[in-house]
Amino acid sequence: MKVKILQFDTYLDVIKKSVGSTLFQTVWAEVDGEKKDILNNGQYSCSIFLSSILLWFYLIEKRHATTAGLLKDMERSGWYKIDELRPGCILYWEFMFKNGEDNDHVGFYIGDDKAVSNERDVRTPIEHHYTYGVKGGKPVRKIEAIYWHPKLDNS
Repeated sequence: MKVKILQFDTYLDVIKKSVGSTLFQTVWAEVDGEKKDILNNGQYSCSIFLSSILLWFYLIEKRHATTAGLLKDMERSGWYKIDELRPGCILYWEFMFKNGEDNDHVGFYIGDDKAVSNERDVRTPIEHHYTYGVKGGKPVRKIEAIYWHPKLDNS
């Protein structure tokens, strides 16, 4: 029997099935000598969510708790910017003032105008419109960059 794992199909399925998972809510760190959950029970989990899945598929080098660290690792690992949405690509949204603070955000595009990303209010990954909808003819949240990895072509 010959078995060939279909990496890209598995990758997309893992992303879709992550919706609602609490797996990505907590990262413990020592901060000024005290143990602290630096993700605040899932409120700041978008980078851990993405980096965990990307690491699982050998598409980056390590897990990240910050978007800046994740984007640097992605670029070092062969991710590059593209102009058109493709299922499996990474979306990087503009900074937005929410809950009293500026935050940037990352997620996966899964096709059919849908994305999966960690929602800071729900504290788990959710499926949503890739721009969080349209208001007044404009996207609710503008996409700053779309990233693709060449390994996703060969799966």
